[in-house]
Amino acid sequence: MTLKEGFIKLKNRCVYRWWVLPVYSLFYFIIFSYLEKKVSGNSAYHVISTPLDHMIPFCEYFIIPYYLWFAFIMGTCAFFVLVNRSRREYYRFEIAMITGMSIFLLISWLYPNGLMLRPETFPRDNVFTDMVRHLYSTDTPTNVFPSMHVYNSLCAYQALADCRMLKKHRWVVNSAGVLTVLIIFSTVFLKQHSVLDVLCAMILNFFVYQIVYRPVWDGSREESVSVN
Repeated sequence: MTLKEGFIKLKNRCVYRWWVLPVYSLFYFIIFSYLEKKVSGNSAYHVISTPLDHMIPFCEYFIIPYYLWFAFIMGTCAFFVLVNRSRREYYRFEIAMITGMSIFLLISWLYPNGLMLRPETFPRDNVFTDMVRHLYSTDTPTNVFPSMHVYNSLCAYQALADCRMLKKHRWVVNSAGVLTVLIIFSTVFLKQHSVLDVLCAMILNFFVYQIVYRPVWDGSREESVSVN
């Protein structure tokens, strides 16, 4: 690689801004941690609950798809940065994720909220309930509205479904769809979220999808360019 080629490659990496989402995610977790501590020390937060929440049984086996959420989101990011060659598709995913997480932080700041749905005792004792105990010990039931587990999973699925590269590999998209559904179910069966959190996350995702994916941004054919 010549010096000129190296400079062009470095310039392209800066222009495509693939790093915006990882950097924003770090900012997001810092602010979220601050808001978590703020709500945990304030007993006057709004309790979210619906009658349907108390009708849904606790099921520890959903801890598997719940934890797979992390691999799903990071895997989707890695796919668009390292494998897929459409910067527009990556930008759409990036914008959708950042928009939803920003709105969530704003809601958490203006409307401190939490749940009182977690079971005091578990109906069974196994490795899965041990995993749930660990989850409960590390994740407080506060600032849950709307559910980012649900919102980000939908964003990842929509980005993969929209990807041209995967049009001939529908099994990948279909598998992502099944995982997304299981993740959504896991949030309520583990008592990590209320049905209201899930529904509002879906509504938020619907409106962001209309803004990010529906418009035709330009009439020209998209150039296939690597974002990495």
